Amino acid sequence: MEILRCEHLSKRYGSGKNQVVALDDLSFSVEKGEFVSIVGPSGSGKSTLLHILGGVDQPSGGKVFIDGTDLHSLSEDKLAIFRRRQIGLVYQFYNLLPVLNVDENIVLPHLLDKRGMDWERLDKIVEQMGLTDRRQHLPNQLSGGQQQRVSIGRALFNHPAIVLADEPTGNLDRKSGREIIELFKHSNRALGQTLLLITHDESIALQADRMICLEDGRITRDERIRILGGGQP
Repeated sequence: MEILRCEHLSKRYGSGKNQVVALDDLSFSVEKGEFVSIVGPSGSGKSTLLHILGGVDQPSGGKVFIDGTDLHSLSEDKLAIFRRRQIGLVYQFYNLLPVLNVDENIVLPHLLDKRGMDWERLDKIVEQMGLTDRRQHLPNQLSGGQQQRVSIGRALFNHPAIVLADEPTGNLDRKSGREIIELFKHSNRALGQTLLLITHDESIALQADRMICLEDGRITRDERIRILGGGQP
C-alpha cells in the first residue's frame, strides 16, 4: 500500500540569474512499512525535500500525497492538524521544550490536538525508548542520546502515517548514534512504522530497506537494499 507519493516535485529560490534549483522534477513513492534512506552531498536537496514532505515548506511545483491526502492543497489550519496527526518529525537538534519533562515533551503534539490522553500508549513509548527512569527529567538533565530518544518518542506517539528524520544521529557520538538507528529499525520492523531518514552516512543508509541518492536536486539512484520487512534479498 502506497503511503507517500511525490509527483514532479520542484523547489526554486530566487529568480533569473540568481535562481537556485534545490529540487528538480522529483517523482517517487514509498510503501507503507518501508524504511527509506535518502543520501547525497551537501546542497543536494535532502533537507529541502524533507521540509516539503513534512509540510514545513511549500514546493514551487508538483504535489505530495501522504496517505492519499494532497498535502499542499490543505489550508494552513488543516495542514497544521494533519502534520500533528500523520507526520512525525525528528531533527538533528531534538527541538525539545526546555521547561517540559520527558513525558510532557513526548505528548505535547497530542495535547495541542486537544485529544484525550492515551496513558497506556505513553507508558509503552517511554519503555520502548529506554526512558522509564527519566520521565520527570528536563532536557538539560539528559544526554544527547536521551534527548533524541524523547524526540523519537514524540514523533511516534500519535501513530503517524510516516516519520521523517533529518540527520538524527548528526549531533551524537558514535555509540549513541548506533542506539538511535537501532530504535528506528525496531519501530520499523516490530511496529511497521514507515520511515524516511536523511543521512550523510552511507553505513546508516545501508541499514534501510531502500536507498535514494540525490544530487543537484535530482534522483540519481533508487535501489532496494533488502526485501520489505525481511532480510537481505
